[in-house]
Amino acid sequence: MSYAPAHIGPMLLTLSASVVLVIVTILVLYETLRLTSEHLAELPVPPRWRIVAVVLAAFAGHTVAVWTYAGAYWLLVLRLRLGAFAGVPVETFEDCLFVSVVAYTSLGYGDHVPLGHARLLTGVEALNGLVLIGWSASFTYLAIERHWSMHGKDRTRRADRRPDEESGRERLFPPTKDS
Repeated sequence: MSYAPAHIGPMLLTLSASVVLVIVTILVLYETLRLTSEHLAELPVPPRWRIVAVVLAAFAGHTVAVWTYAGAYWLLVLRLRLGAFAGVPVETFEDCLFVSVVAYTSLGYGDHVPLGHARLLTGVEALNGLVLIGWSASFTYLAIERHWSMHGKDRTRRADRRPDEESGRERLFPPTKDS
């Protein structure tokens, strides 16, 4: 005879799924950023396009994370009936994808309201998205910092510019009296 409430099993399954989702999405973004970091210098493109590549790679990593959570909503909520959504009906994978984007980005439109165990999933996804978006923003900043100085390397195409326009650094950071 078991004295545990009937909802403990589904709650443990949802909690376990949340932990797995966090680990999987961290690994996805880690590998995305690692591969980007390893191969960025090899790209035969100007610095501006390297930064675009960094942003696109981060966006791709986040997209995979969002789709991973959408798959979890589809399986856990639509198929296994662990939780539900009030408001606008969530009936298809596309609906799950929308819920995932809204939760991951903490956009929170409010047209899909998680109920039951779906509340745990959306809450974990929002926290996970916040951390991963911050991580990729930090990575992008470091890539910009590393590659920004390369803009001034190719001066042959800029011969018609004034000397104070040669480097973006002078325009953004004018000299002070102490320099």
